[in-house]
Parts: sequence; structure tokens; C-alpha cells
Amino acid sequence: MKAFALDRRVVESYAAFTRSFATPRAVDIKSAVDAEYAAGRFWPDALLSLNPAFEHGFTADQLAAEGITVAETAQVFRKNGAPFVFYRHQVEAISKARANQSLVVTTGTGSGKSMCFSVPIIDACIRARQAGEARRTRAIIVYPMNALANSQLKEFTELLDASGVPEALRPTVARYTGQEDEAKRLAAAESPPDILLTNFMMLELILTRQDKQDQTIIANAQGLAY
Repeated sequence: MKAFALDRRVVESYAAFTRSFATPRAVDIKSAVDAEYAAGRFWPDALLSLNPAFEHGFTADQLAAEGITVAETAQVFRKNGAPFVFYRHQVEAISKARANQSLVVTTGTGSGKSMCFSVPIIDACIRARQAGEARRTRAIIVYPMNALANSQLKEFTELLDASGVPEALRPTVARYTGQEDEAKRLAAAESPPDILLTNFMMLELILTRQDKQDQTIIANAQGLAY
């Protein structure tokens, strides 16, 4: 794409559109208007930005080899049989989470921020299964809108289904928003998922409404790690 040529065409089209509303007949007014348009008064210069190239770190297999995750976690994070290659900031975030440290990730669009919490959460759930711990909700992921929760549910489901991790070790994920019918919400309460996806409005309802089902969801999350 020729960015500058595109910018010029867009500006020229917009200028023609805005000038179509009035055609000054007075020579002095027309000259003044022409001068303002020629000076670019009504639009800023073109803004060009380049996406940064994020530095690569370990692969999923290397994370397992270093003991940061278990081998089954590396099985989950693969594409077409090949292990994910994580960026350095993702590896740092995963390592901090594994060490039970709080963290904030502030990186650009397309930097894989969701992997910064997905990997350690999945890993913690698998470790708990391996240790024979009682079933409970270990992570609640809160989104500002349902579309993001839906996207994350789809991503988790596809990764786990394709992983080949034994059913007994495979983490479970459930969505608990206004989209679910009563039966699905009841199922999430009676059979606690390892990972619960919700939005901030539903989370507030769970905490304040306090009906029997809400109380069960809260009880399932005692000792919440994430």
C-alpha cells in the first residue's frame, strides 16, 4: 500500500465533500477559504506508526525443561505440533506468576498479553490435578465485555482439546455471564471449573446478590490463586 498516496486521496476527497456545501462568490472570501484549505488547517499531517518487534524468549518446551512449567503445559501451548515461541516479556510474566508474584503487563497490541496469564493459570491447574488436590475454582478471569470472554473461552477450548493431555489432568473452563441459561450457571456452581470466565458486572452480582447459587460459586473459589 502506498500510504502517502492514500492519505492524499482521502484528504482531497474529504476537502471536496466539505467544500460542496457552499461556494463563495465574493473573491476575497473565496481567496481566504482557498488559503485555509491550502494551508491544511482542517486536518493534521499523516501519522505513521510501526509495530515494534518484540524480543523472543523461551519456547513452551524450554519453559518445561527449565522447570517453569510442567511438561503437560507445554503440550497445551502448541500450534500444528510445534511449541509456542514466547516473547521475552511473556516468559518474564510467566516466571513471576510461577513464583507467586503479582504483576502488571503493559505492552503493545499483538504482544500476546493473554498468554502472560493463560500459561501460569493452566500450569497451576495441571499441577493441582497431578497432586490430587480437591476440585475447586483456582482462577477467575474478569473481562470488561462478553466478546473478550467468548474469545478466551474459544481459545482455551481449542488449545485444551488439541493438547492430548489426559482427561484426568486437563483443566476445565466455564463461562459465567449473562449469556448462560440457568442450567449452565447451575452446572458451573455444582461442578466447579478450574477456570471461571466472567465480566465485571456479573462478578459484582455474584458478590452482592448472594443467592444460594452465588454463595456456591464463591465457596468453590476459596483459596483463589489467580
